[in-house]
Amino acid sequence: MSWKRNILVVANVTATSDELTAALRARAERETTAFTLVVPATTFGGGRAAAERSLREAIASLRSAGLEVDGTVEAPDPVVAVTDVWDPKHYDEIIVSTLPMRFSKWLHAGLPERVERLTGAPVTHVISQPPKPQFDTAPAPVSEPRPMGPLTVLAWGGQRQR
Repeated sequence: MSWKRNILVVANVTATSDELTAALRARAERETTAFTLVVPATTFGGGRAAAERSLREAIASLRSAGLEVDGTVEAPDPVVAVTDVWDPKHYDEIIVSTLPMRFSKWLHAGLPERVERLTGAPVTHVISQPPKPQFDTAPAPVSEPRPMGPLTVLAWGGQRQR
């Protein structure tokens, strides 16, 4: 029987990011690893319903990447969320996934360092880019072709009512 590492992963907006998925896959390729994803139900992130939706999407995405992952939605404060779940008998380390410094409230609060001091566990920090917003697209409106005369350029500054 081989040893399996258990890693606690803390993420919210970045739970489905390519950077986090790549970091977890790299870890799983080195040794047998099981991950537990903790998504804090932050009020600025949409609350508990948004956190549960994010958790479901992240677990589905990570499992489709071939990872053994489970998860839970916890308290809005990420430090409290970690302390509610952290058990040194069960987890070997913690991975904290955040947005880059200019976007991350967690980094401004020093979350990776605080979690490391609080738990005494090794903490790995993964920085993920913000998700790209989905835009609705529509075809350009069709305009009627008008013949151009020598004085047409005078009307280019604005539309005249006819």
